[in-house]
Amino acid sequence: MKTRNYIAIDLGATSGRVILATCDGKKLGMEEIHRFPTPLINVAGRYHWNIYSLYEDIVKGLTIVGRRGVKVESIGVDTWGVDFVCVAQDGTLCSLPRSYRDPYTTGIPEAFFEKMPREQLYGKTGIQIMNINSVFQLYAQRREKSSALAHAKKILFMPDAISYMLSGKAVCEYTILSTSALMDPVKKEIDSDILDVCGVRKSLFPSIVRPGKKIGRLNGTLAQSTGLGPVSIVAVAGHDTASAVAAVPAADEKFAYLSSGTWSLMGIETGEPIINGEMFRENFTNEGGVGGTARVLKNITGMWLLEQCLNKWRTEGRDYGYAEINEMAVACPRCTGFINPDDPSFAAPQDMPAAIRKYCRTHSIDVPADDAHMVRLIYDSLAAKYAEVLGFLRRIAPFSIDVLHIIGGGSRNALLNQLTADACGITVVAGPAEGTALGNVMVQAGLTRDFLAESIETKTYRPKN
Repeated sequence: MKTRNYIAIDLGATSGRVILATCDGKKLGMEEIHRFPTPLINVAGRYHWNIYSLYEDIVKGLTIVGRRGVKVESIGVDTWGVDFVCVAQDGTLCSLPRSYRDPYTTGIPEAFFEKMPREQLYGKTGIQIMNINSVFQLYAQRREKSSALAHAKKILFMPDAISYMLSGKAVCEYTILSTSALMDPVKKEIDSDILDVCGVRKSLFPSIVRPGKKIGRLNGTLAQSTGLGPVSIVAVAGHDTASAVAAVPAADEKFAYLSSGTWSLMGIETGEPIINGEMFRENFTNEGGVGGTARVLKNITGMWLLEQCLNKWRTEGRDYGYAEINEMAVACPRCTGFINPDDPSFAAPQDMPAAIRKYCRTHSIDVPADDAHMVRLIYDSLAAKYAEVLGFLRRIAPFSIDVLHIIGGGSRNALLNQLTADACGITVVAGPAEGTALGNVMVQAGLTRDFLAESIETKTYRPKN
C-alpha cells in the first residue's frame, strides 16, 4: 500500500495539537507538529474560547506541514463537546463562543424544567443532565438576550466551526450533535420540541453528517498560504471522546472504556441507546459513536482536579512534574475517605486545593496534610469513582465486561492505572495515549480497530488485591 498522510486537528479543553499521521498499510505513525494552549478568556465577567487564537495556531501547524512539501490526503477536526459558535448572515462569527466553564448556566436547568420536565428531556435525548449541556446554554443565551444568538444565521458546534473556518462549508456532525441534549438518539435528528422551548429555529443548524463524510476543501487562501493545496476537509467523529473510543484496541465488544484526561468519560459501546428510569436516576448519557453506535457513559470530572492543584502550587513556587508527584503519592497510604470529583464546588474554584480541603472538613474526611497527600486523595477518589461507575455498567451492559481500556493522556499515569485496577478489580489495558488523534485519523483513512491493535503498544495492569 502506498504511504498516505493525514492531519488531525485535536482540540482539548486545556491544549490543542496539529498532528501529522503517516500510514504505510502496516503501521500508523503519529508526529505532533504543533501544540498550543486552548485559551479561555474572561471578557466582562463572561468566559469565552478565543477561537481566533485557536485558528492562528491551527494555521501555523498546517503551514509547518506544508513547508515540508508533504502531500496530505485530508484534514479532520475533533474538539470537546457542547460549546457552539453563532455565525452571521455574511458568514462571519457573531462573537467568541461561550465556554461551558462560564457559570451563566447555573440554575438554568431548573428554569428549563418548568417548561419541559427533566424526565421528558432525558427521555427525548438520553443525555446526562449537566448545567453545561448545549440545550441549557441556548436557553441561557436566549434569556439574557444574547445579540450573537439573535443575529445568528447558523449555529455550529466547535469542531464544525473550525472546519467551517478552514473550508467555508457548514455541517452539523453527528457525534458532536449527540452531546448537546438536542438530538433524538434513536431517530438521530434534532428534536423540534426542545428547540421550541429554547426559542431557537431548527433551520439554524446545518445538515447532519456522519463521520467519514467529506465536507469540502481547504479554502483557496489557506491552500496557498499553508502550501498544502486544496486538501479535503473530512468530518471525523467531531466529539473528542467519540474519536478516542473509536481507537480502543479491543478484541471484542466485552469491554468498558475510560477516556482519561481533563474529563474522565467511562462507558460501554452498544448498538442502541439505553434510555430508561434507572439510567435517568443514575444520570448516564447516550452519545453517538462511529458507525452509528451508542456510547453509553458517565461524565466524571477527571484530571481537572490535579491540573488545577498543580497550577495553584506553581504560583506558590512549587512546580511539580508528573513523575515527581506520583513518587510523592505512592509513598502515602491509601485514603480511607474520598471526595466526590463531581461536586459542584470543584467546577471552577479560584483555589482548587482550598476547595478540596473545605470539602474534606465539611464531609468529615481527613484533610490532606501536604501536597503529596492531596495528590493521593485525588487519585484514590478518582479510582473509587471509576469503581462505582463500572459497577453500574456491569449491571446494565448486554454483555460481560472483561477488561477496562484506558485511553487518552491519563493512560500514561501508571500509578493511577494501577489504583484503578485495584479499586475496580478488573484488568486494565492502558493505551493509546493519543487515542483521540488516532480515532480522528482512523476515520479519515478508513482504518479498523484490528489494524490499530497491530500498530500501537499498550500496557496491562492487573488488580493486586
